[in-house]
Amino acid sequence: MRKKLVITEKPSVAKELAKVLGTNQKTKTYFEGDQYVITWAFGHLLSLQLPEDIKKEWQQWRLEDLPIIPKHIGLKPLPKTGGQLKAISHLAHRQDISGAVIATDSGREGEAVARYILEWIKFDKPVERLWISSQTTKAIKDGFANLKPAKQFDNLYASALARGHADWLIGLNVTRALTTKYEDNLSAGRVQTPTLAFVNETAQQISRFKPEKYYTIQLKVGQEQATLQMAKPQGLKDRAQAETLVAKLKQAQGKVGSVKTSQKSQAAPLPYDLTELQQVANAMYGLSAKKTLSLIQSLYEIHKVVSYPRTDSKYLSTDIEGTLKERLSALVKFDPRAKQYLGQGAKVKQPAVFNDRKVTDHYALIPTEEPVRAEKLSTDELRMYRLIVERFMGLFADQYVTAVTKATVQFGDHTFTFKQTKVVQQGWHADSKETPTTSVDWQEGAVVPADFSIKEQLTSAPKPLTEGTLLGKMEHYGLGTPATRAEIIEKLVRSELLERRGHSLAVTPKGQQLLKLVNKTLVSPELTGKWENSLEAIARGQENQKAFITEIEAATKTLVSEIKKSETEYHDFAITNKKCPECDHPLKERNTRDGKVYVCTNCHYRRRKDPKVSNHRCPQCHKKMVIIEGQAGAYFRCLNDGTTEKMLDKKDCKKKISKHEERRLIQKVNQEEEPAESPLAAALRKAMEK
Repeated sequence: MRKKLVITEKPSVAKELAKVLGTNQKTKTYFEGDQYVITWAFGHLLSLQLPEDIKKEWQQWRLEDLPIIPKHIGLKPLPKTGGQLKAISHLAHRQDISGAVIATDSGREGEAVARYILEWIKFDKPVERLWISSQTTKAIKDGFANLKPAKQFDNLYASALARGHADWLIGLNVTRALTTKYEDNLSAGRVQTPTLAFVNETAQQISRFKPEKYYTIQLKVGQEQATLQMAKPQGLKDRAQAETLVAKLKQAQGKVGSVKTSQKSQAAPLPYDLTELQQVANAMYGLSAKKTLSLIQSLYEIHKVVSYPRTDSKYLSTDIEGTLKERLSALVKFDPRAKQYLGQGAKVKQPAVFNDRKVTDHYALIPTEEPVRAEKLSTDELRMYRLIVERFMGLFADQYVTAVTKATVQFGDHTFTFKQTKVVQQGWHADSKETPTTSVDWQEGAVVPADFSIKEQLTSAPKPLTEGTLLGKMEHYGLGTPATRAEIIEKLVRSELLERRGHSLAVTPKGQQLLKLVNKTLVSPELTGKWENSLEAIARGQENQKAFITEIEAATKTLVSEIKKSETEYHDFAITNKKCPECDHPLKERNTRDGKVYVCTNCHYRRRKDPKVSNHRCPQCHKKMVIIEGQAGAYFRCLNDGTTEKMLDKKDCKKKISKHEERRLIQKVNQEEEPAESPLAAALRKAMEK
């Protein structure tokens, strides 16, 4: 029987597809059934070749070799996953395999994962594409019933190739140029460098900021207050100026100029796209962009209760309108409003959410038809799910309606505007609070007493960027995609160019140096934003991939030339005053997964900056002891009371006790635990024996 080879992005997805499709025969590298053979990758199994893979002379980093612009950049297997790649190749060339189904993530990178594999194994049979936006049983069955020709996604693959080549050409060449010229590990790229510049620019604005004092004039009428409207809101710079103006106002008679009441209707916010949800999660719960993406990916893949997470759209396509009632039904036990809205016919009261033109690869983040088991979710997963459900419920809710009364009070040419808001209809905004009823009965032409006060205020500095606000700037300038932005921020942190300080982000001294050394065109977001727009246009078939790469190659040559000619000096802030005990050269401080370490700038000497905390407890105070590397070897030391203990060798730690010794020790312990016979008991025993 002829079968189709299904390629998924990870084992967990393959397992789920096998369950739905009844492909029950399991092996180490695939599942097999009557119709399908389902196998998997581990993310990318192949990557673009490095310069040394193309030409041996490029293995050594030399400034004179740059820019490196090969005619062809091939693929190479990743070393740790070569076995799975061989297994897929073997399956693909089986006689009973009639074609392949790409079932990787429905996006640009997911397309690249599968296409790289098919290209490497020289697959020459028909290829189809599974394109779904949720992992529910219904979505999977519908998707396999409506497989699409892979050719429909050739432009998406062309965009993925163009993105990979652009990052290779610019990132690799600029990084090598900076590293070799300034003799330090300096990483730059077409997206990460302008992202770093955003954080630095805000930090500079804060450092340059000097608070200024200014004054405002308040008018009180009953229990209400209003501020004097001025052409320049912060125009009163000294108190004497404010007092002079108040004196002038008191000379005029205050009258109510106009009283107008109008109703304002506000529809519920649209469902989330990934970036907005990451911003909200960061602001509300302090979660990093990467953590938020991981949580939603879990809700999508493992729990199957939300749609595809890596979306850049807040709209829904018209073809899923018929599924909303079923999605609402799945929420009945989770949210009591679902039953209410079902009783009203599950009518969507925000029809603007359906917009095919504003849906790209995937529609907005919404719940699936799968009922959630809240007890199975972690605390953070539940938080993310509630946020997504809240936006979804807003689609069926009435508008939030308020009646806003505005009363203007004139003192000569000067105006005070009083504003009162009354909630007419709560609608979706259930947590809104109504403004307390005022005692003022506003009547046009009524005289108002001159009850003025002067308020002293200070201008406020810009706030440092958080991950949420940085994501917003990246989205505004078109830097990266919803799927890549979180990883870009993490890469900047790993490269020691960016660091987290509480909820805020800060550029390290190394990062500040890099921004001075790197090309100004690469620092600016405009050029990178233009390139990202081109990649999207390639995915839509509106631009040519080869023309884009030609532009990138020209930019690479310019960027490398500018670095070579630059006369900017570099100071390595990571170099300390400490000396290497082996060669007397300065030690450099580095962040690693194991904490901060000192490495020699000349030889291979390396040691931890701070002692490593162990799980071994101090025998005196029972606090954890640290491991100290001494001349005679490592030993434990308590930082609290100074107690030291010898560390056992690995051989001693692994040495097992013999069965004979184990029995002897147990017998001895049992004997020691038996209570001794008291003198009274001994006397009684002897008396009874007589």
